[in-house]
Amino acid sequence: MDTVREVLHLGRKDAPQEPTPQQLSELKEKYTAAGQGQVLTFYDSLSSAEKASLYQQLDLFDPTYINTIAAKALSPPKSEDGDAAGQPSLEPLPESASASILDSKPEDIDRWYSEGLGLIAANKVGVVLMAGGQGTRLGSSAPKGCFDIGLPSAKSLFQIQAERIRKVEQLAAKKTGTSNVTVPWYVMTSGPTRGPTEQYFREHNYFGLKPENVVIFEQGVLPCISNDGKILLESQGKVAVAPDGNGGIYNALVESKVLDDMKTRGIEHIHAYCVDNCLVKVADPVFIGFSAAANVDIATKVVRKRNATESVGLIVCKNGRPDVVEYSEIDPAVAAEEDPKHKGLLRFRAANIVNHYYSVRFLESIPEWAKSLPHHVARKKIPHADLETGETVKPAKPNGIKLEQFVFDVFPMLEMSKFACMEVRREDEFSPLKNARGTGEDDPDTSKYDIMAQGKRWVQAAGATVVSGDPKSGIEVSPLMSYGGEGLEKVAGQTITAPAAIEIE
Repeated sequence: MDTVREVLHLGRKDAPQEPTPQQLSELKEKYTAAGQGQVLTFYDSLSSAEKASLYQQLDLFDPTYINTIAAKALSPPKSEDGDAAGQPSLEPLPESASASILDSKPEDIDRWYSEGLGLIAANKVGVVLMAGGQGTRLGSSAPKGCFDIGLPSAKSLFQIQAERIRKVEQLAAKKTGTSNVTVPWYVMTSGPTRGPTEQYFREHNYFGLKPENVVIFEQGVLPCISNDGKILLESQGKVAVAPDGNGGIYNALVESKVLDDMKTRGIEHIHAYCVDNCLVKVADPVFIGFSAAANVDIATKVVRKRNATESVGLIVCKNGRPDVVEYSEIDPAVAAEEDPKHKGLLRFRAANIVNHYYSVRFLESIPEWAKSLPHHVARKKIPHADLETGETVKPAKPNGIKLEQFVFDVFPMLEMSKFACMEVRREDEFSPLKNARGTGEDDPDTSKYDIMAQGKRWVQAAGATVVSGDPKSGIEVSPLMSYGGEGLEKVAGQTITAPAAIEIE
């Protein structure tokens, strides 16, 4: 499909050309009028290639818009809603907008699963992966998706997720008796991870997926801003930039023509998630079926908050709208309140895991609202070129800000009737990889353990006996063998010594 190849290679252009005198004059005027003329301090001393590169970079940005969003982020407008004391009204999501795998009727879950597989078989489901992060905290310079968490198979996060897509395609084809089932995988990278991600997929033959159905695109960047509001130069011929946050997904879907590709393919339902969750059910039929049946524009998965003090954002109803509040924004006494309808459970317990459903009809409205989403401030130590000497300065303390959007900032735009939330089991669906090995929390060892523990539960439920000298040893079940514990009848009656790996026959 030509459109896919165009999307995949979007941004691959010939070497930039040095601007004409008129182009340069117009650019200087634009930046000077916005009070950002310092970005061209060293322009005349640059080589022709450096001039071309800097011009191309500066031409991407509207300095007046950058000034506006920086000012808003540094001095957010006072909220007009809330009660008389200015406090927002926080409530758990209404039951009408919520379901839980933990206590839903089996027939409801079966119905959602069946409906989801039907939509997948009809080629109406796509997947968006947020994979812009590098594995720096893991001690790796490669994209995080390339990381090997230490499974017996040595599979990376990308491979595990690709194989889950292959398996769900097979399950949908088998259930409906159709062939040519495709779940396109849209992989959003950042500037530093795009090239290595493309290379990694090529080297591994796209893990058995068709290359035209793996669409790699790039999120946007924004200039880094000094504490006094000036755009910083990383070097004499380059602006300091940073990715625009996971909320940059919305603009990127439009700018990279991914949304056009979705519409060309006839996709109506999107599952979006983060690469670092090794337990993610990619294109989960239950979640797709639940969301489609509810006819919502956005749905989100949550896990049950472990305790009142766990540092997680929560999905709530804020001033009558769906929203996410950070744990630091909730009064500790409120966080500890018990649900009057469910003894022993917290009233606010829906922990955000950045795992979302979108209707494509809603994503088509992105151009109408993307620029109105708020930007958030991250104060950072940003290396920059000294405007007097041109030398690179490495600051000892935060000297500026990076601006980013959050993927959930769009939630409050929706009426509650167009939003839904599904609670899932943490041990089955959420194990993020964030820290270096040996940390003991959200690290490669916990990710590996969680996958192996899940596989052990699956084979035991299928009738196998697992023996091991180490009770923590588990079983790795290949996604090509089982997507969610199904299809393991052949292990019934067997004794399996852990640790072990069960690959496809």
